[in-house]
Amino acid sequence: MPRTFQGHGIRFRYPDNWELEETELDAGWMVSVQSPETAFMLLSMHPPELSVDEVLEATLAALRDDYRDLECEPVRQRICQRQAKGYDIQFISMDFTNTCWVRSFRVPNSTVLIMCQANDLELDDAKPVLRAILASLQLTDEPAQA
Repeated sequence: MPRTFQGHGIRFRYPDNWELEETELDAGWMVSVQSPETAFMLLSMHPPELSVDEVLEATLAALRDDYRDLECEPVRQRICQRQAKGYDIQFISMDFTNTCWVRSFRVPNSTVLIMCQANDLELDDAKPVLRAILASLQLTDEPAQA
């Protein structure tokens, strides 16, 4: 039976065996769900002063600091009836290829960042679950908070 997260103007479903963690940030808010292995989805809300491009570039720069040989490809995807920009990324960590995708879009009071990641050992199982979580993502009537 899937669980449902709802808060800060966002709702999504996630597997009941995944762990959810919610964190207040200095200038925003974040929620993550993690599989029993290492796959995860992270969703963060940033102040509206930060553009989609700024949030994506900061995320990509942070990943490049840790994984200098990462490969990335710009993509666009519809999420929550909005056109999201982002990157499909691959990098090596601890002898495993990791697949990561980051997406960002605007809501009235925030810039949303979503990051999903899994390594090559669990990607076949985790990818459809991560995609289902993203497909279940909805904006609610509750106002988004930054």
